[in-house]
Amino acid sequence: MIEISSHASERDHSREAIAARLEATREQSYLRDAVFGAIDGTVTTFAVVAGAIGASLPGGVVIILGMANLFADGFSMAVGNFLGTRAEDQRREEIRREESREIVEEPEGEREEIRQIYAAKGFEGHLLEQVVDVITSDPKRWVDTMIIEEHGLELEGPSASRAALATFIAFTTAAFVPLAPFVLDAIISPDFDAFLISGILTALTFFAIGALKGRIVNRSWLRDGIETLALGGTAALVAFGAGWLLRGLADNAGIG
Repeated sequence: MIEISSHASERDHSREAIAARLEATREQSYLRDAVFGAIDGTVTTFAVVAGAIGASLPGGVVIILGMANLFADGFSMAVGNFLGTRAEDQRREEIRREESREIVEEPEGEREEIRQIYAAKGFEGHLLEQVVDVITSDPKRWVDTMIIEEHGLELEGPSASRAALATFIAFTTAAFVPLAPFVLDAIISPDFDAFLISGILTALTFFAIGALKGRIVNRSWLRDGIETLALGGTAALVAFGAGWLLRGLADNAGIG
């Protein structure tokens, strides 16, 4: 693991560097989509595996059920993320159209909104009026300010297609971990307990994903790793128990 010193991580705060940084286009991060896609993929696929083993289903059936979940649930989650992200974009554009219309039809009311927003930030008197005049002198700046300050939105959001792709890739990659021992067993028939190895690999994956999530959201990586491991383990136990209780249905269907 490469360590970055505190000096190396410090940003240049010279006048020129600050100006360049503020003028640069803000890069969107898709780490959140990837992390939560990976968590969901690992949890749901191992739950399927655990449920199938609990029902005493053969390895081939475990692979079929697991792969079906991997692609179907992964695609479903990616589509859901795509639609949700696009809905946020559509909402932002609708708000922009609405605010543009209001500053034309009700300019004084919109000026008062700007005045109250900045008064709440501590501006007052002549300085407050100067701020209001500067912001409302440019319609685009005016609308941008309302989007950020009144509605609490960013001016630009992440790409819906990239968010969906990050989710799908992370989901399917992590979801294959619980299935890998069963696939290996089916190909070369090694002498090991596929479910035991699957459980160990999945536990490690749960912890690693949770720890990464913790780092991203600036929380304790150890606490989030343990939390995700506990959550995933609980889901697996529930699925295993359900499969064990319903194993008679598989026997009656002639499966196993």
